[in-house]
Amino acid sequence: MARLSLENLRDLRESKKREMRKRDSEGKDIRIIVGMGTCGIAAGAKNTLDSFLDALDGDELADTVMIRQTGCMGYCNSEPTVEVAVPGMPRVLYGKVDAAAARDIVKTHIKGRELVKDRVLDGAIAD
Repeated sequence: MARLSLENLRDLRESKKREMRKRDSEGKDIRIIVGMGTCGIAAGAKNTLDSFLDALDGDELADTVMIRQTGCMGYCNSEPTVEVAVPGMPRVLYGKVDAAAARDIVKTHIKGRELVKDRVLDGAIAD
């Protein structure tokens, strides 16, 4: 194993702090919850979660958006599933959310304040 320099360790620490900040709920009013039950993981939910984390980092949204994991959401045939809650909009459950859909949800729903209608699960919109 290669030895890390002090600068490498500082960079690693800052990187991990940024990752953890995305999961902190304090002062954040937008919420993304990724279903990470066994069925979700088998369908690619880990890649979906990573795509959300990358999209939030690239758009500097980490200070306003909280991302969390949960177990099965009960829509196993539509995994990976993601719940998105934005103030002033209904909570929405999206299905079959791959990496491209995750980026689209960040761009369209979170930033643009419009639903990504082709990914909304039937009956999964609540006020």
